[in-house]
Amino acid sequence: MFKAEEVGAILRKQLEGYTPGIDVSTDGVVIQVGDGIARIWGLEDAMSGELLRFPRSGTAGMIFNLEEDNIGAVLFGEPEDVEEGDRAERTGKIASVPVGHGLAGRVIDPLGNPLDGKGPVAFSEMRPLEVAAPGVIDRKPVSEPLETGIKAIDSMIPIGRGQRELIIGDRQTGKTSIAVDTIINQKDKGVACIYVAIGQKESSVARVIDTLAEAGAMEHTTIVTATAATPAPLQYIAPYAGASIGEYFRDRGEAALCIYDDLSKHAVSYRQISLLLRRPPGREAYPGDIFYLHSRLLERAAKLSDEKGGGSLTALPIVETQAGDVAAYIPTNVISITDGQIYLESSLFYSGIRPAINVGLSVSRVGGSAQTKAMRRVAGKLRMDLAQYEDLAAFAQLGTELDPASTRQLRRGERLVEILKQELGRPLSMARQVALIFAAVEGYLDAMEMTDAALFERGYLRFLEEKYPDLLHTISTTGEILPDTEQALWRSVTTFIKTMPHPSLKA
Repeated sequence: MFKAEEVGAILRKQLEGYTPGIDVSTDGVVIQVGDGIARIWGLEDAMSGELLRFPRSGTAGMIFNLEEDNIGAVLFGEPEDVEEGDRAERTGKIASVPVGHGLAGRVIDPLGNPLDGKGPVAFSEMRPLEVAAPGVIDRKPVSEPLETGIKAIDSMIPIGRGQRELIIGDRQTGKTSIAVDTIINQKDKGVACIYVAIGQKESSVARVIDTLAEAGAMEHTTIVTATAATPAPLQYIAPYAGASIGEYFRDRGEAALCIYDDLSKHAVSYRQISLLLRRPPGREAYPGDIFYLHSRLLERAAKLSDEKGGGSLTALPIVETQAGDVAAYIPTNVISITDGQIYLESSLFYSGIRPAINVGLSVSRVGGSAQTKAMRRVAGKLRMDLAQYEDLAAFAQLGTELDPASTRQLRRGERLVEILKQELGRPLSMARQVALIFAAVEGYLDAMEMTDAALFERGYLRFLEEKYPDLLHTISTTGEILPDTEQALWRSVTTFIKTMPHPSLKA
Protein backbone atom coordinates (compact mmCIF):
# COMPACT_ATOMS: atom_id res chain seq x y z
CA MET A 1 0.00 0.00 0.00
CA PHE A 2 1.22 3.47 -0.95
CA LYS A 3 1.19 6.16 1.65
CA ALA A 4 -0.65 9.40 0.91
CA GLU A 5 2.64 11.32 0.55
CA GLU A 6 3.97 8.79 -1.98
CA VAL A 7 0.78 8.97 -4.08
CA GLY A 8 1.00 12.77 -4.05
CA ALA A 9 4.65 12.66 -5.16
CA ILE A 10 3.85 10.33 -8.05
CA LEU A 11 0.97 12.51 -9.22
CA ARG A 12 3.07 15.69 -8.97
CA LYS A 13 5.83 14.04 -11.05
CA GLN A 14 3.38 12.97 -13.77
CA LEU A 15 1.73 16.39 -13.86
CA GLU A 16 5.11 18.10 -14.22
CA GLY A 17 5.85 16.07 -17.36
CA TYR A 18 2.43 16.64 -18.93
CA THR A 19 2.32 18.83 -22.03
CA PRO A 20 -1.17 19.82 -23.13
CA GLY A 21 -1.97 19.26 -26.81
CA ILE A 22 -4.83 18.60 -29.12
CA ASP A 23 -4.84 15.68 -31.51
CA VAL A 24 -6.98 16.84 -34.42
CA SER A 25 -8.06 14.61 -37.27
CA THR A 26 -10.59 15.68 -39.88
CA ASP A 27 -12.95 12.86 -40.72
CA GLY A 28 -15.96 12.59 -42.94
CA VAL A 29 -18.74 10.08 -43.43
CA VAL A 30 -19.74 8.48 -46.72
CA ILE A 31 -23.38 9.30 -47.37
CA GLN A 32 -23.62 7.89 -50.90
CA VAL A 33 -21.46 5.56 -52.97
CA GLY A 34 -21.69 3.83 -56.32
CA ASP A 35 -20.06 3.44 -59.76
CA GLY A 36 -16.63 4.61 -58.59
CA ILE A 37 -17.73 7.82 -56.85
CA ALA A 38 -18.60 8.69 -53.26
CA ARG A 39 -20.32 11.64 -51.60
CA ILE A 40 -18.91 12.51 -48.22
CA TRP A 41 -20.33 14.70 -45.47
CA GLY A 42 -17.79 16.65 -43.46
CA LEU A 43 -14.14 17.36 -44.40
CA GLU A 44 -14.82 21.10 -44.36
CA ASP A 45 -11.14 22.04 -44.88
CA ALA A 46 -10.49 19.59 -47.71
CA MET A 47 -8.60 20.61 -50.88
CA SER A 48 -9.52 19.86 -54.48
CA GLY A 49 -7.35 17.00 -55.74
CA GLU A 50 -6.47 15.87 -52.20
CA LEU A 51 -6.05 12.17 -51.53
CA LEU A 52 -8.48 10.50 -49.14
CA ARG A 53 -8.19 7.25 -47.22
CA PHE A 54 -11.03 4.99 -46.22
CA PRO A 55 -9.63 3.17 -43.14
CA ARG A 56 -12.06 0.24 -43.09
CA SER A 57 -11.05 -1.08 -46.51
CA GLY A 58 -7.77 0.77 -47.08
CA THR A 59 -9.11 2.13 -50.37
CA ALA A 60 -7.79 5.45 -51.66
CA GLY A 61 -9.79 8.21 -53.29
CA MET A 62 -9.40 11.75 -54.55
CA ILE A 63 -11.54 14.82 -53.94
CA PHE A 64 -13.17 15.87 -57.20
CA ASN A 65 -16.08 18.16 -56.32
CA LEU A 66 -16.23 20.72 -53.53
CA GLU A 67 -19.91 21.44 -52.93
CA GLU A 68 -21.78 23.46 -50.32
CA ASP A 69 -22.76 20.62 -48.00
CA ASN A 70 -20.76 17.61 -49.19
CA ILE A 71 -17.72 16.51 -51.15
CA GLY A 72 -17.68 14.41 -54.32
CA ALA A 73 -14.75 11.99 -54.46
CA VAL A 74 -13.58 9.42 -57.00
CA LEU A 75 -12.46 5.99 -55.78
CA PHE A 76 -9.27 4.31 -56.96
CA GLY A 77 -10.24 0.86 -55.75
CA GLU A 78 -13.17 -1.42 -56.41
CA PRO A 79 -16.52 0.35 -55.82
CA GLU A 80 -17.77 -2.37 -53.47
CA ASP A 81 -14.84 -1.75 -51.10
CA VAL A 82 -16.48 1.45 -49.82
CA GLU A 83 -19.92 1.46 -48.22
CA GLU A 84 -22.32 4.08 -46.92
CA GLY A 85 -21.42 5.04 -43.36
CA ASP A 86 -17.68 4.39 -43.84
CA ARG A 87 -15.29 6.89 -42.39
CA ALA A 88 -13.15 8.99 -44.80
CA GLU A 89 -9.88 10.59 -43.70
CA ARG A 90 -7.95 13.45 -45.22
CA THR A 91 -4.30 12.75 -45.97
CA GLY A 92 -3.26 16.37 -46.52
CA LYS A 93 -1.48 15.25 -49.71
CA ILE A 94 -2.33 16.21 -53.28
CA ALA A 95 -2.52 13.22 -55.65
CA SER A 96 1.04 12.49 -56.80
CA VAL A 97 3.03 9.95 -58.80
CA PRO A 98 6.62 8.68 -58.34
CA VAL A 99 9.06 9.94 -60.97
CA GLY A 100 12.70 9.40 -61.85
CA HIS A 101 15.11 7.40 -63.99
CA GLY A 102 14.28 4.29 -61.97
CA LEU A 103 10.93 4.02 -63.75
CA ALA A 104 12.60 3.15 -67.06
CA GLY A 105 11.58 -0.32 -68.21
CA ARG A 106 8.71 -0.53 -65.72
CA VAL A 107 4.96 -0.98 -66.14
CA ILE A 108 2.98 0.94 -63.52
CA ASP A 109 -0.56 2.08 -62.81
CA PRO A 110 -1.38 5.82 -62.65
CA LEU A 111 -0.60 5.88 -58.90
CA GLY A 112 2.87 4.43 -59.44
CA ASN A 113 2.13 0.89 -58.25
CA PRO A 114 4.12 -1.75 -60.19
CA LEU A 115 2.19 -4.07 -62.51
CA ASP A 116 5.09 -6.02 -64.00
CA GLY A 117 5.98 -8.26 -61.05
CA LYS A 118 9.49 -6.79 -60.79
CA GLY A 119 9.19 -5.56 -57.23
CA PRO A 120 8.94 -2.03 -55.85
CA VAL A 121 9.48 0.93 -58.16
CA ALA A 122 12.70 2.90 -57.63
CA PHE A 123 11.97 6.61 -57.86
CA SER A 124 13.66 9.93 -57.17
CA GLU A 125 10.72 12.01 -55.91
CA MET A 126 6.96 12.37 -55.89
CA ARG A 127 5.33 14.88 -58.22
CA PRO A 128 1.75 16.17 -58.22
CA LEU A 129 -0.42 14.81 -61.01
CA GLU A 130 -1.43 18.30 -62.04
CA VAL A 131 0.83 21.34 -62.17
CA ALA A 132 0.70 24.62 -64.04
CA ALA A 133 2.18 24.54 -67.54
CA PRO A 134 5.32 26.62 -68.20
CA GLY A 135 4.60 30.25 -69.13
CA VAL A 136 5.50 31.86 -72.43
CA ILE A 137 8.64 33.48 -70.97
CA ASP A 138 9.92 30.09 -69.83
CA ARG A 139 9.60 28.55 -73.30
CA LYS A 140 11.57 28.82 -76.51
CA PRO A 141 10.52 28.02 -80.09
CA VAL A 142 10.76 24.41 -81.20
CA SER A 143 14.00 24.05 -83.13
CA GLU A 144 15.26 20.51 -82.62
CA PRO A 145 13.80 17.54 -84.50
CA LEU A 146 12.30 14.55 -82.74
CA GLU A 147 12.75 11.95 -85.45
CA THR A 148 10.10 9.25 -85.68
CA GLY A 149 12.03 7.11 -88.13
CA ILE A 150 8.96 7.13 -90.40
CA LYS A 151 9.76 8.56 -93.84
CA ALA A 152 6.38 10.16 -94.54
CA ILE A 153 6.34 11.95 -91.17
CA ASP A 154 9.96 13.10 -90.86
CA SER A 155 9.95 14.44 -94.41
CA MET A 156 6.53 16.11 -94.70
CA ILE A 157 4.99 16.39 -91.20
CA PRO A 158 8.06 16.89 -89.00
CA ILE A 159 7.83 16.79 -85.22
CA GLY A 160 10.10 18.87 -83.01
CA ARG A 161 11.10 18.38 -79.40
CA GLY A 162 8.55 20.21 -77.27
CA GLN A 163 5.81 19.99 -79.90
CA ARG A 164 2.26 18.62 -79.52
CA GLU A 165 1.34 16.61 -82.62
CA LEU A 166 -2.02 14.84 -82.77
CA ILE A 167 -2.33 11.37 -84.31
CA ILE A 168 -5.94 11.01 -85.45
CA GLY A 169 -7.95 8.46 -87.42
CA ASP A 170 -10.47 5.65 -87.22
CA ARG A 171 -9.77 2.51 -85.23
CA GLN A 172 -7.38 -0.03 -86.74
CA THR A 173 -5.62 2.45 -89.03
CA GLY A 174 -2.17 2.26 -87.42
CA LYS A 175 -2.22 5.10 -84.87
CA THR A 176 -0.56 3.10 -82.09
CA SER A 177 1.95 1.66 -84.56
CA ILE A 178 3.23 5.15 -85.38
CA ALA A 179 3.62 5.87 -81.68
CA VAL A 180 5.44 2.60 -81.01
CA ASP A 181 7.82 3.09 -83.97
CA THR A 182 8.58 6.59 -82.68
CA ILE A 183 9.51 5.15 -79.27
CA ILE A 184 11.71 2.51 -80.90
CA ASN A 185 13.48 5.22 -82.91
CA GLN A 186 14.48 7.08 -79.72
CA LYS A 187 16.85 4.30 -78.70
CA ASP A 188 20.30 5.70 -77.81
CA LYS A 189 19.11 9.27 -78.50
CA GLY A 190 18.70 10.34 -74.89
CA VAL A 191 14.92 10.70 -75.05
CA ALA A 192 12.95 9.22 -72.15
CA CYS A 193 9.64 7.81 -73.43
CA ILE A 194 6.35 7.41 -71.56
CA TYR A 195 3.52 5.43 -73.14
CA VAL A 196 0.16 5.99 -71.44
CA ALA A 197 -2.52 3.40 -72.26
CA ILE A 198 -6.02 4.67 -71.43
CA GLY A 199 -9.00 2.37 -71.70
CA GLN A 200 -7.17 -0.11 -73.95
CA LYS A 201 -7.60 -3.86 -73.93
CA GLU A 202 -5.05 -5.63 -71.77
CA SER A 203 -4.03 -7.77 -74.75
CA SER A 204 -3.28 -4.60 -76.78
CA VAL A 205 -1.10 -3.17 -74.03
CA ALA A 206 0.71 -6.50 -73.66
CA ARG A 207 1.38 -6.50 -77.41
CA VAL A 208 2.88 -3.00 -77.24
CA ILE A 209 5.11 -4.04 -74.33
CA ASP A 210 6.30 -7.15 -76.21
CA THR A 211 7.04 -5.11 -79.34
CA LEU A 212 9.09 -2.57 -77.39
CA ALA A 213 10.92 -5.30 -75.49
CA GLU A 214 11.85 -7.15 -78.70
CA ALA A 215 13.22 -3.92 -80.18
CA GLY A 216 15.23 -3.16 -77.02
CA ALA A 217 13.20 0.00 -76.43
CA MET A 218 11.85 -0.80 -72.97
CA GLU A 219 15.18 0.35 -71.52
CA HIS A 220 14.17 3.98 -72.09
CA THR A 221 10.39 3.59 -71.78
CA THR A 222 7.89 3.71 -68.93
CA ILE A 223 4.43 2.23 -69.47
CA VAL A 224 1.56 3.81 -67.52
CA THR A 225 -1.51 1.68 -67.99
CA ALA A 226 -5.16 2.07 -67.02
CA THR A 227 -6.88 -0.55 -69.14
CA ALA A 228 -10.59 -0.83 -69.87
CA ALA A 229 -10.93 -3.11 -66.84
CA THR A 230 -9.70 -0.46 -64.39
CA PRO A 231 -12.05 2.04 -62.72
CA ALA A 232 -12.83 5.25 -64.62
CA PRO A 233 -11.02 7.45 -62.03
CA LEU A 234 -7.72 5.69 -62.75
CA GLN A 235 -8.27 6.14 -66.48
CA TYR A 236 -8.96 9.81 -65.83
CA ILE A 237 -5.68 10.49 -63.96
CA ALA A 238 -3.49 8.28 -66.21
CA PRO A 239 -2.40 10.94 -68.76
CA TYR A 240 -1.63 13.43 -65.98
CA ALA A 241 0.60 10.82 -64.35
CA GLY A 242 2.43 10.34 -67.67
CA ALA A 243 2.90 14.10 -68.04
CA SER A 244 4.34 14.38 -64.52
CA ILE A 245 6.83 11.60 -65.23
CA GLY A 246 7.88 13.36 -68.43
CA GLU A 247 8.19 16.73 -66.69
CA TYR A 248 10.81 15.29 -64.34
CA PHE A 249 13.14 14.85 -67.34
CA ARG A 250 12.10 18.13 -68.98
CA ASP A 251 12.85 20.15 -65.85
CA ARG A 252 16.29 18.54 -65.53
CA GLY A 253 17.29 19.74 -69.01
CA GLU A 254 16.66 16.36 -70.64
CA ALA A 255 14.27 15.33 -73.42
CA ALA A 256 11.10 13.30 -72.93
CA LEU A 257 8.33 12.00 -75.18
CA CYS A 258 4.84 11.24 -73.85
CA ILE A 259 2.21 9.36 -75.84
CA TYR A 260 -1.43 9.41 -74.74
CA ASP A 261 -3.29 6.44 -76.23
CA ASP A 262 -5.95 7.61 -76.45
CA LEU A 263 -7.65 10.85 -75.37
CA SER A 264 -11.03 9.78 -76.77
CA LYS A 265 -11.29 7.15 -74.05
CA HIS A 266 -9.91 9.63 -71.54
CA ALA A 267 -12.76 12.01 -72.36
CA VAL A 268 -15.27 9.17 -71.96
CA SER A 269 -13.91 8.33 -68.49
CA TYR A 270 -14.19 11.99 -67.48
CA ARG A 271 -17.72 12.17 -68.84
CA GLN A 272 -18.67 9.11 -66.80
CA ILE A 273 -17.29 10.59 -63.58
CA SER A 274 -18.80 14.02 -64.24
CA LEU A 275 -22.28 12.77 -64.98
CA LEU A 276 -22.25 10.57 -61.87
CA LEU A 277 -21.32 13.65 -59.85
CA ARG A 278 -24.16 15.51 -61.58
CA ARG A 279 -22.09 18.02 -63.45
CA PRO A 280 -24.29 19.53 -66.18
CA PRO A 281 -23.82 17.85 -69.57
CA GLY A 282 -23.24 19.87 -72.72
CA ARG A 283 -22.49 18.96 -76.29
CA GLU A 284 -22.57 15.18 -76.90
CA ALA A 285 -23.16 14.83 -73.10
CA TYR A 286 -19.63 15.99 -72.29
CA PRO A 287 -19.40 18.56 -69.47
CA GLY A 288 -18.51 22.10 -70.43
CA ASP A 289 -14.95 21.92 -69.08
CA ILE A 290 -13.91 19.03 -71.33
CA PHE A 291 -11.75 21.42 -73.40
CA TYR A 292 -9.89 22.49 -70.27
CA LEU A 293 -9.37 18.81 -69.42
CA HIS A 294 -7.12 18.30 -72.46
CA SER A 295 -5.70 21.81 -72.81
CA ARG A 296 -4.18 21.82 -69.33
CA LEU A 297 -2.68 18.41 -70.08
CA LEU A 298 -1.19 19.18 -73.49
CA GLU A 299 0.05 22.67 -72.58
CA ARG A 300 2.53 20.96 -70.27
CA ALA A 301 4.47 19.83 -73.35
CA ALA A 302 7.10 22.47 -74.02
CA LYS A 303 10.63 23.26 -75.09
CA LEU A 304 12.08 25.21 -72.15
CA SER A 305 14.31 28.24 -72.53
CA ASP A 306 18.05 27.96 -71.98
CA GLU A 307 17.66 29.79 -68.66
CA LYS A 308 15.33 26.98 -67.53
CA GLY A 309 17.70 24.24 -68.66
CA GLY A 310 16.57 23.76 -72.27
CA GLY A 311 14.73 20.49 -71.58
CA SER A 312 11.74 19.38 -73.61
CA LEU A 313 8.56 17.35 -73.27
CA THR A 314 6.97 16.29 -76.56
CA ALA A 315 3.36 15.10 -76.59
CA LEU A 316 1.81 12.76 -79.13
CA PRO A 317 -1.87 12.50 -78.21
CA ILE A 318 -3.98 9.96 -80.08
CA VAL A 319 -7.66 10.51 -80.85
CA GLU A 320 -9.99 7.97 -82.43
CA THR A 321 -12.58 9.17 -84.93
CA GLN A 322 -15.85 7.54 -85.92
CA ALA A 323 -16.15 6.99 -89.69
CA GLY A 324 -13.57 9.73 -90.31
CA ASP A 325 -15.60 12.41 -88.55
CA VAL A 326 -12.91 14.93 -87.54
CA ALA A 327 -15.64 17.51 -86.85
CA ALA A 328 -16.86 15.69 -83.72
CA TYR A 329 -16.49 17.38 -80.34
CA ILE A 330 -13.34 15.75 -78.93
CA PRO A 331 -11.36 15.69 -82.24
CA THR A 332 -12.02 19.39 -82.90
CA ASN A 333 -11.05 20.24 -79.33
CA VAL A 334 -7.71 18.45 -79.50
CA ILE A 335 -6.97 19.69 -83.05
CA SER A 336 -7.33 23.26 -81.80
CA ILE A 337 -4.97 22.61 -78.87
CA THR A 338 -2.15 20.86 -80.73
CA ASP A 339 0.52 22.11 -83.15
CA GLY A 340 -0.64 19.95 -86.03
CA GLN A 341 -2.09 16.54 -86.78
CA ILE A 342 -1.19 13.32 -88.56
CA TYR A 343 -4.42 12.12 -90.16
CA LEU A 344 -4.68 8.40 -90.92
CA GLU A 345 -7.29 7.37 -93.46
CA SER A 346 -9.04 4.00 -93.58
CA SER A 347 -9.27 3.91 -97.39
CA LEU A 348 -5.50 4.36 -97.70
CA PHE A 349 -4.88 1.70 -95.06
CA TYR A 350 -7.06 -0.88 -96.80
CA SER A 351 -5.54 -0.09 -100.19
CA GLY A 352 -2.12 -1.10 -98.83
CA ILE A 353 -0.62 2.36 -98.26
CA ARG A 354 0.90 2.03 -94.80
CA PRO A 355 1.39 4.18 -92.83
CA ALA A 356 -1.98 5.39 -94.12
CA ILE A 357 -1.16 9.10 -93.82
CA ASN A 358 -3.33 11.53 -95.73
CA VAL A 359 -0.69 14.10 -96.65
CA GLY A 360 -3.30 16.68 -97.68
CA LEU A 361 -5.07 16.73 -94.29
CA SER A 362 -1.93 16.26 -92.19
CA VAL A 363 0.10 19.26 -91.11
CA SER A 364 2.87 20.30 -88.75
CA ARG A 365 2.67 23.91 -87.65
CA VAL A 366 6.34 23.81 -86.69
CA GLY A 367 7.40 22.76 -90.18
CA GLY A 368 11.01 23.05 -91.30
CA SER A 369 12.09 24.31 -87.87
CA ALA A 370 11.89 20.68 -86.75
CA GLN A 371 14.02 19.35 -89.61
CA THR A 372 17.71 19.14 -90.40
CA LYS A 373 18.86 21.08 -93.46
CA ALA A 374 19.42 17.82 -95.31
CA MET A 375 15.85 16.65 -94.78
CA ARG A 376 14.46 20.10 -95.60
CA ARG A 377 16.42 20.04 -98.87
CA VAL A 378 14.87 16.81 -100.15
CA ALA A 379 11.45 17.13 -98.47
CA GLY A 380 10.51 20.40 -100.20
CA LYS A 381 10.62 18.75 -103.60
CA LEU A 382 8.88 15.63 -102.27
CA ARG A 383 5.81 17.49 -101.00
CA MET A 384 5.53 19.46 -104.25
CA ASP A 385 5.75 16.34 -106.41
CA LEU A 386 3.15 14.53 -104.29
CA ALA A 387 0.74 17.48 -104.41
CA GLN A 388 0.99 17.57 -108.21
CA TYR A 389 0.54 13.81 -108.34
CA GLU A 390 -2.68 13.93 -106.31
CA ASP A 391 -4.17 16.51 -108.68
CA LEU A 392 -3.14 14.53 -111.75
CA ALA A 393 -4.35 11.22 -110.28
CA ALA A 394 -7.81 12.69 -109.72
CA PHE A 395 -7.78 14.09 -113.28
CA ALA A 396 -6.56 10.79 -114.79
CA GLN A 397 -9.49 8.90 -113.25
CA LEU A 398 -11.74 10.69 -115.75
CA GLY A 399 -9.98 8.82 -118.54
CA THR A 400 -8.55 11.98 -120.05
CA GLU A 401 -5.46 11.57 -122.22
CA LEU A 402 -2.46 13.21 -120.56
CA ASP A 403 0.47 14.96 -122.21
CA PRO A 404 3.95 13.40 -121.80
CA ALA A 405 5.00 15.80 -118.98
CA SER A 406 1.86 14.98 -116.98
CA THR A 407 2.39 11.27 -117.58
CA ARG A 408 5.95 11.54 -116.24
CA GLN A 409 4.71 13.45 -113.20
CA LEU A 410 2.04 10.82 -112.57
CA ARG A 411 4.58 8.03 -112.87
CA ARG A 412 6.95 9.73 -110.43
CA GLY A 413 4.17 10.35 -107.92
CA GLU A 414 3.18 6.68 -107.95
CA ARG A 415 6.73 5.69 -107.14
CA LEU A 416 7.02 8.31 -104.42
CA VAL A 417 3.94 6.83 -102.75
CA GLU A 418 5.58 3.40 -102.94
CA ILE A 419 8.90 4.54 -101.50
CA LEU A 420 7.10 6.20 -98.57
CA LYS A 421 5.51 2.90 -97.52
CA GLN A 422 7.16 1.41 -94.45
CA GLU A 423 6.98 -1.82 -92.50
CA LEU A 424 6.03 -1.87 -88.82
CA GLY A 425 8.86 -1.73 -86.34
CA ARG A 426 11.40 -0.62 -88.97
CA PRO A 427 12.18 3.03 -88.27
CA LEU A 428 14.95 4.52 -90.40
CA SER A 429 17.66 6.96 -89.39
CA MET A 430 17.55 10.48 -90.80
CA ALA A 431 20.53 9.84 -93.10
CA ARG A 432 18.95 6.74 -94.66
CA GLN A 433 15.66 8.57 -95.18
CA VAL A 434 17.46 11.46 -96.89
CA ALA A 435 19.33 9.11 -99.24
CA LEU A 436 16.14 7.27 -100.24
CA ILE A 437 14.05 10.40 -100.76
CA PHE A 438 16.91 12.03 -102.70
CA ALA A 439 16.95 9.11 -105.13
CA ALA A 440 13.17 9.24 -105.52
CA VAL A 441 12.74 13.00 -106.07
CA GLU A 442 15.69 13.12 -108.47
CA GLY A 443 13.91 10.65 -110.73
CA TYR A 444 15.97 7.50 -110.26
CA LEU A 445 12.86 5.41 -109.66
CA ASP A 446 10.85 6.81 -112.59
CA ALA A 447 11.88 4.05 -115.00
CA MET A 448 11.28 1.22 -112.54
CA GLU A 449 8.18 -0.84 -112.11
CA MET A 450 6.17 0.30 -109.13
CA THR A 451 6.40 -3.08 -107.47
CA ASP A 452 10.22 -2.82 -107.45
CA ALA A 453 10.35 0.23 -105.16
CA ALA A 454 10.60 -1.91 -102.02
CA LEU A 455 13.31 -4.03 -103.66
CA PHE A 456 15.22 -0.86 -104.54
CA GLU A 457 14.93 0.45 -100.95
CA ARG A 458 16.28 -2.70 -99.33
CA GLY A 459 19.09 -3.09 -101.84
CA TYR A 460 20.15 0.56 -101.87
CA LEU A 461 20.27 0.86 -98.08
CA ARG A 462 22.36 -2.30 -97.86
CA PHE A 463 24.63 -0.97 -100.62
CA LEU A 464 25.11 2.35 -98.77
CA GLU A 465 26.00 0.60 -95.53
CA GLU A 466 28.56 -1.60 -97.26
CA LYS A 467 30.09 0.79 -99.82
CA TYR A 468 29.30 4.32 -98.59
CA PRO A 469 29.21 4.25 -94.76
CA ASP A 470 31.10 7.57 -94.66
CA LEU A 471 28.34 9.21 -96.70
CA LEU A 472 25.66 8.19 -94.19
CA HIS A 473 27.90 9.32 -91.33
CA THR A 474 28.48 12.72 -92.96
CA ILE A 475 24.76 13.36 -93.48
CA SER A 476 24.03 12.22 -89.91
CA THR A 477 26.69 14.37 -88.24
CA THR A 478 26.44 17.56 -90.34
CA GLY A 479 22.69 17.40 -90.98
CA GLU A 480 23.32 19.01 -94.36
CA ILE A 481 23.76 18.08 -98.02
CA LEU A 482 26.91 19.94 -98.96
CA PRO A 483 28.12 19.97 -102.61
CA ASP A 484 30.52 17.07 -101.95
CA THR A 485 27.74 15.15 -100.19
CA GLU A 486 25.37 15.69 -103.12
CA GLN A 487 27.98 14.43 -105.58
CA ALA A 488 28.48 11.33 -103.41
CA LEU A 489 24.72 10.72 -103.37
CA TRP A 490 24.60 10.97 -107.16
CA ARG A 491 27.50 8.50 -107.50
CA SER A 492 26.08 6.04 -104.98
CA VAL A 493 22.64 5.75 -106.53
CA THR A 494 23.99 5.66 -110.10
CA THR A 495 26.49 2.94 -109.21
CA PHE A 496 23.87 0.93 -107.35
CA ILE A 497 21.39 0.95 -110.24
CA LYS A 498 24.12 -0.21 -112.66
CA THR A 499 25.01 -3.14 -110.42
CA MET A 500 21.45 -4.27 -109.71
CA PRO A 501 20.59 -7.56 -111.44
CA HIS A 502 16.86 -6.80 -111.79
CA PRO A 503 16.06 -5.55 -115.35
CA SER A 504 13.45 -3.06 -114.10
CA LEU A 505 16.03 -1.38 -111.89
CA LYS A 506 18.55 -1.14 -114.73
CA ALA A 507 16.07 0.54 -117.07
